[in-house]
Amino acid sequence: MPKTDGRHDEDGASHAPQRAPRVSVVLPVHNGAAYLDAAIASILAQTFRDFELICVDDGSTDETPQILQRRARSDPRIRVITNCPNKGLPGALNTGFAVARGAFHTWTSDDNIARPEMLARLVAALDADPGVAIAYADFSVIDASGAVIGCQKMGPASDLLLGNRIGAAFLYRAAVTRALSGYDEALFGVEDYDFWLRAVRRFYFVKVDEDLYLYRRHEASLTDRRALRIHRLGSQIIRRELSRVPSRTLRARALVEHGLASRLDPRLDMLARGLLLSPGLARGRIVPILRHLAHHLVRAITRRTAKSTR
Repeated sequence: MPKTDGRHDEDGASHAPQRAPRVSVVLPVHNGAAYLDAAIASILAQTFRDFELICVDDGSTDETPQILQRRARSDPRIRVITNCPNKGLPGALNTGFAVARGAFHTWTSDDNIARPEMLARLVAALDADPGVAIAYADFSVIDASGAVIGCQKMGPASDLLLGNRIGAAFLYRAAVTRALSGYDEALFGVEDYDFWLRAVRRFYFVKVDEDLYLYRRHEASLTDRRALRIHRLGSQIIRRELSRVPSRTLRARALVEHGLASRLDPRLDMLARGLLLSPGLARGRIVPILRHLAHHLVRAITRRTAKSTR
């Protein structure tokens, strides 16, 4: 039955287990039928079985609703909630976690694959130390066909100011969701990085040194389609966080790292400010700095040439 906020819970609640699961997995999806079945299958194949899977259909118009309903009928751990209208990724995440019953929270995407041991390893890491609130791990990058094209080794959470060191495989206590009031719906595209930056101020992280997830890159992926907007929103939250950092050296290092990392939105102002704050950071980085500047110079010339020939 429709709820007052426009959501529909379509899981056939009569078969839902009454005991709260240990883990709540949220899977937001908008027109993601192409890879959705495989993403759900990877969660159902987890060696750790005590979980619920909350699938949030964010206003899909493709075959997504049919896939979700078929899956929900086959496994009582699956719930389906429909957002009407579409709320965007952070809004869909908040919709899912608002009804999550587990002591631990995580989420996955409709086009990615969780390795079978992911939940087991991350739950064990949090169980091992009650003082730790967030566990995360390395992941591989796959292409549209599922072939591995890279591996991402995550860095220490203490370096979050320098870039997103948490990645795509993670698990956190429900208390983190409550303390942070979920994901910022105004930051669609960088909601995860913002979440981790806010979390690291208040909670302890632990790294699990295993590859536990397959992150798919393909033409239709949100990250690729919204790259420029993501970079611009990322610049906003970086500046926000830097305003809280008293260390001149750390601010300079963060500015240089983010300035060099950007390939689409030229954060040349960040790079320049960082080098002005701490000129010594240029030592050993002259070649990447020059390459970076050359890259953006070529892009600028190409755009100007394209405009002049129209």
